[in-house]
Amino acid sequence: MLLSINPEHVDKIMTGEKKFEFRKVRCRSDVDKIVIYATSPIMQVVGEVDILDIIEDRPDEVWNQTSAYAGISRKFYDDYYKGKEKAVAYKLGNVNKYEKSANLADFGIHSAPQSFIYL
Repeated sequence: MLLSINPEHVDKIMTGEKKFEFRKVRCRSDVDKIVIYATSPIMQVVGEVDILDIIEDRPDEVWNQTSAYAGISRKFYDDYYKGKEKAVAYKLGNVNKYEKSANLADFGIHSAPQSFIYL
């Protein structure tokens, strides 16, 4: 699947500082890779990362399991999940940064997904 991710978070994924990607909606269970679209101002597909596991639970429980490598502050996390009963965290594995970034059109996609799109 292709995910739209803020460039600040993309950088942390690429360096290994961020080993979890947080979402409000879970993808299908058969998805094993995230293709990373860095949002504005980059607006390019910059790499991909393996999904090792998907954690789905109450926000506090997910934070307890992921905080060491969340790559975000607790405040940012709490603001993101405010009023939500469920949190989803993708545990990230091997990262492949593309030598040359790609356009969404190279993947047959015409506009950046709000959350994710299956490839």
